[in-house]
Amino acid sequence: MIVAIDAGNSRIKWGQHDGNSWIVRGTVPTEEAHGLAEIAARWPAGVRTVACNVAGPAAEKQIQQALAGLQEPMRWVRAEKQAHGVWNGYEQPERLGADRWAALIGARAHRPRGASLVVCAGTAITIDWLDAAGHFRGGLILPGMHLMQSSLARNTAQLPYARGEFRAEPRNTMDAIVSGCLHAQAGAIERMFAKASAEGETFCLLTGGAAHLLIPCLSIPCRRQDTLVLDGLLRYATAP
Repeated sequence: MIVAIDAGNSRIKWGQHDGNSWIVRGTVPTEEAHGLAEIAARWPAGVRTVACNVAGPAAEKQIQQALAGLQEPMRWVRAEKQAHGVWNGYEQPERLGADRWAALIGARAHRPRGASLVVCAGTAITIDWLDAAGHFRGGLILPGMHLMQSSLARNTAQLPYARGEFRAEPRNTMDAIVSGCLHAQAGAIERMFAKASAEGETFCLLTGGAAHLLIPCLSIPCRRQDTLVLDGLLRYATAP
């Protein structure tokens, strides 16, 4: 049995894999990482854990403390130059976010022969190009939905934190803000997709808490893959 843990800025996502599928998945707020101890008490003895973390050293320490009672030591995944069919093209490979790296590994597992645009839509949104040969060619980072909306509410006198909906023709302030933020993100995704698809057939995989908001706004071949980061971590735990 393997448990994969993805510690993000807002949430810690985890999944329990029995060798065939993810049988249980859950989340806890990152600021409540200590809550993993209660969850881990229900995991079978001898479970192997593999994790990535972009929430900083304090969160990593909390996770380690919460899972200190496990029999097997936790494995932390960091970005590297090459692993599991993916080559890291970052100027400093070790500086690539561990969640982005795991998502690229996961994308390669889902699409071993084709190019992928890998979108992680969380607190920040990342848009990464993995070509058909498995080379990470580069990517974008921009604020996620909450950060975009919060920025407008915090820095303008008359714009609230919007709780509207995406509309093709927004006619109220709430919908205008939500639609504007989604158009900005969808536009960045589609521009990056155009560059990637100019070299050959490309498919977009989206994961993260805002993926379901973005998919209806996109006019490119895409699908939501909620376990993308966990799938990449699983490769580290199972592949030789």
